[in-house]
Amino acid sequence: MIQDRAPYAEYPEHSRGRLSPEPISRTRNAFARDRDRIIHATAFRRLKEKTQVFVAHEGDHYRTRLTHSLEVAQIARSLAHALRLDTDLAETIALAHDLGHPPFGHAGEDELQACMSAWGGFDHNVQTFRVVTKLEERYPQFDGLNLSWETVEGVIKHNGPVSHRLDEPSWKAIADYAPGWDLRLDSFASLEAQAAAIADDIAYNNHDVDDGVQAGLFTLNDLMDVPLIGPVLQGVRADWPEIDERMTRIEAVRRMIGVMVEDVLAETGRRLEADGIRSTEDVRTASRTLVAFSPAMLADLGVLRKFLFERMYRHYRVNRTRSQARRILSEMFTLFMAEPETMPPEWSKPARDGDETKRARAVCDYIAGMTDRYAIEEHKKLFSLDLALDL
Repeated sequence: MIQDRAPYAEYPEHSRGRLSPEPISRTRNAFARDRDRIIHATAFRRLKEKTQVFVAHEGDHYRTRLTHSLEVAQIARSLAHALRLDTDLAETIALAHDLGHPPFGHAGEDELQACMSAWGGFDHNVQTFRVVTKLEERYPQFDGLNLSWETVEGVIKHNGPVSHRLDEPSWKAIADYAPGWDLRLDSFASLEAQAAAIADDIAYNNHDVDDGVQAGLFTLNDLMDVPLIGPVLQGVRADWPEIDERMTRIEAVRRMIGVMVEDVLAETGRRLEADGIRSTEDVRTASRTLVAFSPAMLADLGVLRKFLFERMYRHYRVNRTRSQARRILSEMFTLFMAEPETMPPEWSKPARDGDETKRARAVCDYIAGMTDRYAIEEHKKLFSLDLALDL
């Protein structure tokens, strides 16, 4: 047992176990074993060609869901180490957090939500839960990955309690899951899960700045008046006046990550002390999220997010890609609903055997698992006469 672990950290040897009991691994603790199962999952490999902001085939230098997840995991592990938490659990939840994202990023999620509106909707957080508890088929003795209680809890609750969402149709899978295995959906998740959640915010705010400049959507000079990044850029240029714009960008992003991490550590320390957190139960019954940004940092991030929304997420080039993505998914969904036999057998069989709701969910699961490239190629095969004979 690690002696310097904080009293409110999770301990793998105290895990509440797995839904399907398994022998203990001789070489890994419970959380490290979960991490390895996620890394070996098909859904994890597919993240390499799923959109973050730019469609995966648009360039090799932009982040994909996979590289984003790796950056989140690194930051989550660093936060957990500094806070004396379990680094394996924080890393595991971070690696898993985007497994349910469909192709084409949020455009794909919006389209699947629209397509599924009559059949229970779509939510990428719920889809991640379904991936790790059902859709991954890698073991003969159970569905999903049979992850430990703490990992499953963190996957679905890393952004806070979710009991208020269980009436939403898209969250039915959570409400119906293993009634005897109480995930305490009305409580907060572990500090390790909270570290993974805020690491996601740190990662995407920084790499979206990096990718946006590389894509030519805005320049470093455009960022000079934006809180947080502007002062960091000024500091880099003062310290290194001779370096080029590329190195200036890289150094500024590196420093901004450091500033945000330090802010989280300071604010979290204040909250843990102020709220008298002494145990994992104190964490789960707390009145607020404990791993958090300071109010000043939140204000600065709000301005940065507004800038990115105006200059990047709604740039006409990105809008065109979003429009194309939504049409691709919409047309495939409509076709598969009408002709489920055009899907591969592992998907067409459940689509044909069930009622309309089950058919829609099978179609949705098939599409949600696609990479950007596969979705584009499938659409061409299905709708292009030139390719119709080359299946």
